[in-house]
Amino acid sequence: MAKPKTRELKVLNSAYVTPHMLRITLGGEEMEGFPAQQESAYVKLVFPQPGEARPLMRTYTIRRQRAGEIDIDFAIHDHAGPASSWARGAQSGDCIQVGGPGARKLINPEADWFLLAGDMTALPAISVNLELLPESARGCAVIAVIDEADIQVLAHPPGIDIHWVVAARAESAEFAILEHIETLAWPDGQVSVWAACEFSEMQQLRSYFRQRELPSSHRYVSSYWKKGLSEEQHKVAKRDDAEADIGG
Repeated sequence: MAKPKTRELKVLNSAYVTPHMLRITLGGEEMEGFPAQQESAYVKLVFPQPGEARPLMRTYTIRRQRAGEIDIDFAIHDHAGPASSWARGAQSGDCIQVGGPGARKLINPEADWFLLAGDMTALPAISVNLELLPESARGCAVIAVIDEADIQVLAHPPGIDIHWVVAARAESAEFAILEHIETLAWPDGQVSVWAACEFSEMQQLRSYFRQRELPSSHRYVSSYWKKGLSEEQHKVAKRDDAEADIGG
């Protein structure tokens, strides 16, 4: 018998981690058979639409996993989309269809030092990557947040410096991550990069890391969203960008 494409999970808990980050814990009977060790993997949340309209799917990262439950962190903005609107109103016992998990995208551990970067949509994945690095790891993480109150305490190796960039204070909020990275010292040795953010900044970061002549084996750069576009439209933009991109 074919496995179902999605499973129905229940809301077990809802709590704000910071003013703009809401954590929803999902679980229930249909967590049975969910594979272990999926922190940083993605899942698809399915939101039914009125009438015969096609359901909307939104992609989110598994922040934490425990026996029978997973945590999903939602970046909350003033102009909420279907996923963050659902998260804001979610109550214990509410149900949602969840697809996945999909692949885990982890930083290449075979390096002399590490650079992680992203905005609040990437913060869950960055947090997991930091937790998985060896205690001897050195490098830094550059994380853009909406407000100073959104700075979190993150577990990380002592040799990894955490640089918080409050976007509202940056000279250019659009490229705040890149602008901060350009001010950093660049140690000798092989660097391994993991970065995810808004589409336009992703393109700028990708160009910057190529100028640094990073091999593709040690360079993961992705966009998690695109300003002004839905996830469906962003997916098309990513595909077109990948087809147009040469020399990666």
